[in-house]
Parts: sequence; structure tokens; C-alpha cells
Amino acid sequence: MTINSEQLREIMRHWASGVSLVTSAAQGERQGMTVSSFTSVSLTPPLILVCLETVTSTRQFIARSHSFAVSILGKDQETISDRFAGRHPELIDRFAGLELRTTPAGHPVPASALAFIDCKVVDELQAGTHTIYVAEVLGGDVLHQDEPLLYYDRAYRKLNA
Repeated sequence: MTINSEQLREIMRHWASGVSLVTSAAQGERQGMTVSSFTSVSLTPPLILVCLETVTSTRQFIARSHSFAVSILGKDQETISDRFAGRHPELIDRFAGLELRTTPAGHPVPASALAFIDCKVVDELQAGTHTIYVAEVLGGDVLHQDEPLLYYDRAYRKLNA
């Protein structure tokens, strides 16, 4: 049995995921993008993984810098997600005008994010159109207590209380 990309896309629309940003900075440059393919891999040692489309500038930047931060977005941060997903092509600098903080490893993250983690790439795997990065978590912090931003069936969602 084989499945085509449209069938897989239809099936995956039924999987809810959190919304996060992957950002990185090095040598005066910074890059970032919205990702939903992010998960914990191991607590000992602390490892996560993210999947980034190979052709993106953020993936190419991380291939050089070997480090990044992941920011977990809150329920009212659709505009930040859209900005880093490239839905505003007129924005040359996706970070412009945002209140940012710098992680201990030097990566920019939105000050309004729920939480962030600093990561160092320990392994990568090419898989189809994407690169899977396995990264050691070097540190992080919870910045705000709130509900997460979710993505389901091609739309942002919020938890129902």
C-alpha cells in the first residue's frame, strides 16, 4: 500500500500540535521560523528534536551555527507564529518590532513566549525534504504561565476549559 502526499496531509490535519519557534543567532546574524515538529526525546540526557525543511534559511543557518533556541508560544500569539511562518513576506526582519530577550546561549526569543530552551545540535538526519536535528538541552526557563497555542486542521486552536 502506498500513500501520496495529499493523503498524508489530510491524515496529519487530524493531529494537534503545539506551536513553537526555532531561532538562532551567530556572528551578528539571526534567523527564525515557526515549527510544529518539535518534541522531547530523552530526559537523561536532556534531548529534543526539531524537523526543519531543508531549503529554509533557518535550517541552513543552524547547519552552520550548530545551536538554536526553541520558544513555546502561548494561546494569543498567532501573529508571532504567522510572522515566523513567513505569512508576512513584506517583513524582511521577522524579529523587527518584537520585544525580545536573549537566552544564555545568545539566541533571540520573544519575551512574551511561554518558555524557551537553549539547544546544541548533537546529531542530524536527512529525511525526505527535511532535516531532523537532535539537540542537547543546555538550559531554559518558563517565562509565563498561560495556555499554549495549538495547531489543528490547518487553523490555530486554544484549549477549552
